[in-house]
Amino acid sequence: MKKSKKNTKAPAPAKSTVKAPKKTSAPAVKKTASKTVTTFITAQIDVGFGNSLYIRGEGPGLSWGKGLLMTCVSDNRWAITLPQASQPFLCKFLLNDLIWSNGADYVLPPGRNASVVPMF
Repeated sequence: MKKSKKNTKAPAPAKSTVKAPKKTSAPAVKKTASKTVTTFITAQIDVGFGNSLYIRGEGPGLSWGKGLLMTCVSDNRWAITLPQASQPFLCKFLLNDLIWSNGADYVLPPGRNASVVPMF
């Protein structure tokens, strides 16, 4: 008689029927970045023949140290387009980038057509 070989393998572990709880993640939060827009500014003033109007300030492309030359579009109207504004900004006008306009700084909203009347 032959001896039968016994199965020496360990029995397979029983499969669990309990499912692991799903990981819950925090709800997605949308980042609300400020939308950048273009602002068009016109200044109604006759600065006299041979003079130019500049703008300085705090905002996109502006600096208090050096002015940006505005474009003369008629005898008494100057214009400039400021791209990439996302919040209100401060500005002031200068004659020949030397003489500051009177009064307080202008606070201009982004993305609008702003028309101002600076006085010197």
